[in-house]
Amino acid sequence: MMRTLEQLVRPNILSLAPYNTVRGRYSTRAAHVFLDANENPYHAPLNRYPDPLQKDLKSKISKIKGVPIENIFLGNGSVEAIDLVYRIFCRPCIDNVVAIEPTYGMYKVCAEINEVEYRKVLLDEKYQIDAEKLLAACDNNTKVIWICSPNNPTGNNLSRQEIEILLSRFDGIIVVDEAYSDFSKHSSLRFEIHRYPRLIVLNTMSKAWACAGIRLGMAFAHQDIISIYNKVKYPHNVNILTQQEAMELLADPFAVDKWVRLLLQERDSVMEAFRELKVCEWVYPSDANFFLAKMTDAQSIYDYLVGKGIIVRNCTNVALCNNCLCITIGTKTENNELLGALRQYY
Repeated sequence: MMRTLEQLVRPNILSLAPYNTVRGRYSTRAAHVFLDANENPYHAPLNRYPDPLQKDLKSKISKIKGVPIENIFLGNGSVEAIDLVYRIFCRPCIDNVVAIEPTYGMYKVCAEINEVEYRKVLLDEKYQIDAEKLLAACDNNTKVIWICSPNNPTGNNLSRQEIEILLSRFDGIIVVDEAYSDFSKHSSLRFEIHRYPRLIVLNTMSKAWACAGIRLGMAFAHQDIISIYNKVKYPHNVNILTQQEAMELLADPFAVDKWVRLLLQERDSVMEAFRELKVCEWVYPSDANFFLAKMTDAQSIYDYLVGKGIIVRNCTNVALCNNCLCITIGTKTENNELLGALRQYY
């Protein structure tokens, strides 16, 4: 028998009375004198607290992402949405989560911060998941399974068929982090949240939208989960400047489409150039704006590039990524500088 959402949520969170701002009860535009929040009346608009539910911004995102407003949570980067999963569902020192390995490191960091056991399940030699192995790692106290697709640092999409097996058989929360999905040809799982009420899909403004500096993350899920997110988050978690910048960028999504096309062209070009390098042994397939390459001596090459002022990611100590470098695609000039340096490496 499947566990209900109430059985998955921590008891103290179920009974939590959220912090409510007085102004949140007055959405009418007739309200124009605000003397309720101890704000300074000068230096508008930054003197006012931001909309705690980011209604205008969610309306824009809803139209672009094709998800109803009530199924959207916005946070201070995707990391806030990740951390809140632990705080909502996982009892410290009792519950556990299961995750693929290798993957994005913040899932493990947040588990450690929240004193939640973190169980790793290795990907196969093609960096793919096996649903049966993930399910075998679960027990009665497993609350969450973490999936990142396209995965970081491997760059590849994970099998949709295997993910759907997890969605149909696991009775806890499944989080699919799609931070890099804008670079992928696969359809986003956010369009499936109506089919899977325990699915949370993450996205971000940091990658394709080129706004890592404003710290805006998104979670798409069933309305029941979003309501708990909103109950637990801090009242004004997304500041005014972030909301304003995001609104401006969302007004021109075609610019983002252009960036994505350029980056994908550059990615394919740089990957082909890596295949011809004497110091590169293998280039792994990528569905993201980066790729993984197996090198002859990753540590030595990494140190050499640092000396040239070129920073890539050294993954040689990451599980299944021995002697690998992870290369983010930059501008054509930056990419050519990297390739020129590598061609001179001996």
